[in-house]
Amino acid sequence: MKEKTKHRIKKTLQFFLNPRLLLCLGIAWLITNGWSYLTFALGTYFELEWLIAASGAYLAFLWLPISPEKIVTIAIAITLLRFLFPEDKKTLAILHNMRLKIRKAIKKKKKK
Repeated sequence: MKEKTKHRIKKTLQFFLNPRLLLCLGIAWLITNGWSYLTFALGTYFELEWLIAASGAYLAFLWLPISPEKIVTIAIAITLLRFLFPEDKKTLAILHNMRLKIRKAIKKKKKK
């Protein structure tokens, strides 16, 4: 049991610490969140109230519990991974298997 847990933890860390996936997650985060933090900082530095207001409103939305930001960020990262690194078969195969498991679980739940 202990060896199986160690193996799972190792595989999970290898997946999430994959440099290609980390790059895609970073780019996706910049697309969904990073711009608002940057524009908030620039608006504060240059005292541009309209820029502070626009980025602050978006940042406030991000912190709401109903914000789908994390789901969108992961979806963008996976899409970027597919387009930027199509030769990364190992990571894409893991993602494909995860998607199949999720679909099976949803179908199983619908039958109940």
